[in-house]
Amino acid sequence: MQPPAAPTQSRTSLSSIQAILNRGWLLRWVYIGRLSLASAIFIAAVLMWKSADSTATLLASLAFAITTAVTVVSAGYSEIYQRPLNSTFLYLQTIYDLALVTVVVHITYTLGSSSQFSALYILVIAVASLLLPATGGLLIAALGNVMYFADVVWFLHFDWSVLLQLSVFAVVALGSAILAKQLRDQGEGSDRLAAELEHTRMRAEDILDNIRSGVVTVDAQGRLLFANPTACELLDLDLRAYMGHPVLQALAGASPELAAAVQRAAQHRVRTTRGEGSVGTTRRRFPIGVTTTYTHDAADGRLRSATAIFQDISEHKRMEVLRLRAQRLEGIAELSASLAHEIKNPLASIRSAVEQIGRMPQASADQRTLSHLVMRESDRLSRLLSEFLDFARVHVTSTAVVDLAQVARGAAALATTHPDRVASVQVRAPTGEAAVQLEGDQDLLHRAVFNLVLNAVQAAPVDSQVLVEVVNGSFETLPAGVYFEAGTVALRVSDAGPGIPNDIRDRLFDPFFTTKPQGSGLGLAVVHRAIEAHRGLVFVDSGPRGTRFTVVLPKKAAQSAAPNDALQRPIVAPNAPSAMPLVSFATASPS
Repeated sequence: MQPPAAPTQSRTSLSSIQAILNRGWLLRWVYIGRLSLASAIFIAAVLMWKSADSTATLLASLAFAITTAVTVVSAGYSEIYQRPLNSTFLYLQTIYDLALVTVVVHITYTLGSSSQFSALYILVIAVASLLLPATGGLLIAALGNVMYFADVVWFLHFDWSVLLQLSVFAVVALGSAILAKQLRDQGEGSDRLAAELEHTRMRAEDILDNIRSGVVTVDAQGRLLFANPTACELLDLDLRAYMGHPVLQALAGASPELAAAVQRAAQHRVRTTRGEGSVGTTRRRFPIGVTTTYTHDAADGRLRSATAIFQDISEHKRMEVLRLRAQRLEGIAELSASLAHEIKNPLASIRSAVEQIGRMPQASADQRTLSHLVMRESDRLSRLLSEFLDFARVHVTSTAVVDLAQVARGAAALATTHPDRVASVQVRAPTGEAAVQLEGDQDLLHRAVFNLVLNAVQAAPVDSQVLVEVVNGSFETLPAGVYFEAGTVALRVSDAGPGIPNDIRDRLFDPFFTTKPQGSGLGLAVVHRAIEAHRGLVFVDSGPRGTRFTVVLPKKAAQSAAPNDALQRPIVAPNAPSAMPLVSFATASPS
């Protein structure tokens, strides 16, 4: 993307000013004018040598010879050797030009011409004002006045018009000095403006090269004008090879939606705001957000370029899913609490009444069988309602120092006695003496760990084991940009089951979603809410050889948190993803 071009008239005027103030450019014209003047006087003296005074002819010959030598030496100094044009060199050049003009005026007067060649002094004074500082131009004017006046008084005929000419020289010198100063000020301003524009352009290029959004600019014919490195990376294309060539077809191969948006902007002047599409490369496929705009020439309205800005919105999409999931959890939690409260007490009364009826002496065998059926189903509903209440009440009620290793051992022991455990499945819990402590709600953490261990026990095949591990710190490096100020503790539960199918991973922590015939679908939902309440992270690794749940929790609670926001949040660095998900999936099988 290029900065806006300046109007043509402004660019032309700035170029003219810069050319006038260019000393090298001015000196070249001085050399040409000097040689032309000396040659013209020499030719005139040669043509009139029979009638001309011998002194005038001699002066013309000497002027031509000396001027040629001085010009050759000066050109060699400034053009061939390219030495710096210091003040001494420039003063010598202008003083010699004054001397040459004085000789020319003298010769032309001697040859019978009028004194109108004295106007050449004006030209020398004007050029000196451009080459030299303001005081230098005035000094050259004063020296010119002295030389002209001396030549007229001593060698030529003096009249009062000479004084008028000297006055004109002085006025021209003053005006030239003022004009030269204004031109220099404008030239310096244009130089500063050019430097600022170049600095701005470099900063813009640096920003475009380092932002995490792809930027692509094309002209009206679809030829590529600009593409930043992020665009090449996202599209998996070497867009530099398309610079100046049509690129829409290549864009369509990677992202049809992006190519269509660019084409609409370039050919139909239709902007796209917050559009969405997808990019498919050899490595992956991911969604993108697209915004396009265009610029046109203010003079004739023709399109100059169309620009598309696009970025990977995979993290945004995932966070949107997590946000919707959290909203659903809150709604379901409120509904669960309300239903459990309204149903549990009447259900207890119904069970008690049926139990009493079944114990009556006059009750028949069928009545007793039906009573046992009602009581069994009532107990099942009561357990389900208890799980509802556990799910609805998942929040930190009290904070204390908790030994996560002791919590893991208790949860493992409880899961070992569960009727769903196959007898040959072993549960190994941490037995080390070292405590793994954190600040949290012990009851809430126990429920979360128990549900993870029970879920692993139910998924474990015959003659396998479920491994429960705890550690200070973390088992693996946390994702880039995510860290906890006071450190972390971690818990890992691994099984050797068949793994989690890809088609249910996105719903794994949804409440009431289950693949078990008698399951309530609230176990992992309780884990989700418990770890969320402690501001921790859950990572899931699953493959054909088993599944591994890893929980990372902060060691210390925040000092000034609200009751339901009691524990410290993970800190996300500016260069990290837009937000760190509570749940992260990996496809590699656990080792």
